[in-house]
Amino acid sequence: MNQSHVTPVGQRILEKMIALASCSKRHRILVAGSKSVELMIQLERNGYVNVAATANCGRPAQQYDVVFVDWRRRTLSALDMTLDWLTDCLSPEGVLVVWADPQKPAARDHLGHALESRGFVIEAVSVREDGSAVSARRRDVSPIRQAA
Repeated sequence: MNQSHVTPVGQRILEKMIALASCSKRHRILVAGSKSVELMIQLERNGYVNVAATANCGRPAQQYDVVFVDWRRRTLSALDMTLDWLTDCLSPEGVLVVWADPQKPAARDHLGHALESRGFVIEAVSVREDGSAVSARRRDVSPIRQAA
């Protein structure tokens, strides 16, 4: 049987994304990107019990607490349509974390603008030599939901 495994780089990326999202092993997590199935399997091996990849996540219904987007080796302009779809999968209180290849500041600004134009507020940015990650939450969480 062909077993999927995540490279050490993939594991480091997952660890950083988990830290930025502050997610627990019980959160519902959706993983998007070209390595989404492999990353999903690694999360399951690490004890995360409610994980899906975009290939098996069902229809978008704001059902996920966390969305991880592994956007390595892809252009940020191609991310726009994917973000539109993923936004519909994320719960109103959820967090979106995007990992991208190392970029020039202008490209990081494009990602920030793409998220902000969809109603997200950037919470944290992590820039490393192997890439950068941005975590964001929706700007329009109603006060009633926040108090609950």
